[in-house]
Amino acid sequence: MIDPIIFTIRIGSLQFPLRWYGVIVMIGVIVGSLIVERELKRRGENGDRIWDALIWVLPAGIIGARLWYVVNATLGGNRYYVQNPIQIINIPQGGLHIFGGLLFGAIALLYYIRQNKLDPWVFLDSAGPAMLIGQAIGRIANFINQELYGPPTTLPWGIKITAEHGLAQYADLQLFPVETTRFHPTFAYEMLWNLTTAGLLLWLSRRYEKQLKPGTLFAAWLIAAGLGRTCGTGISYSAIVSATMAIVGAIMLMARYKAINLKLAENWEEEYKRSSPVDQISGNSSTEALEEQPVEEASTPRAKKTLKSGRESTLKKKAREKIAARKAKETTSTPATRAKKPSS
Repeated sequence: MIDPIIFTIRIGSLQFPLRWYGVIVMIGVIVGSLIVERELKRRGENGDRIWDALIWVLPAGIIGARLWYVVNATLGGNRYYVQNPIQIINIPQGGLHIFGGLLFGAIALLYYIRQNKLDPWVFLDSAGPAMLIGQAIGRIANFINQELYGPPTTLPWGIKITAEHGLAQYADLQLFPVETTRFHPTFAYEMLWNLTTAGLLLWLSRRYEKQLKPGTLFAAWLIAAGLGRTCGTGISYSAIVSATMAIVGAIMLMARYKAINLKLAENWEEEYKRSSPVDQISGNSSTEALEEQPVEEASTPRAKKTLKSGRESTLKKKAREKIAARKAKETTSTPATRAKKPSS
């Protein structure tokens, strides 16, 4: 088995272990963000926005993942955090839950979007497939930590679990000897499910780009992520939340395409609302940066027209500035220069 700790930094009596779990989760975040960046650009939005948003999303996601884990453990009968509340903030000890990270991260993302007057559907649809891929990468850490596995199995791909990571119902080593007992790698099942559905969503987003309405891919992500987690767990709080996600996604999808009448969806937009060409440059107001922004990055005629008009107005402004500078130079010419000119 792989040691969950890569190495430990020791400073006096203090120890700072670097764990595979944290490294793999961060890899999932980075890969997912790169996919979001690409999807934003494909939809005519500034892809760099996702990196600005991560300043809000990442801390909120970590806090939410930790709090969800603590609450879930407490509701499940674990009194450790009630008796040792200071350990709630001891994140390096381990214990994060994806649902809390998604919930708090989504709240932070929507706050960022609202503050910058952006269209939430552009970001949510871009993030749908990316989150599935990020979740799939994170499942590798479950294998290293020997967690989130299923019941015993005789199938050839069953995995061994050491005694210290055994669940309470399999603690009897006479019935479930460590040497011969293998368990379903449910984390691997979810990983394959996430990668497959992410690939399907990315394909659909290109094959039916003109037909898909804003919010479709996000609703599809709710369904895919919810079903993947529901099938991978037994009856638990997580399973209830997963099933709720899938149901909400299905309702959103039906409302989006008028299969059902939902008052909340009456005013949902039919096309993405992209930021202005000036805002596309992430705070860079130079004319050169705007001129270099290619019109072809826009995926719809509306976006191309907006970018083109922005470029034309900038060129006109730059021409007026050059003319004004030339006139100012002629007006402020020195007396000596004027004296050299022949008199009429």
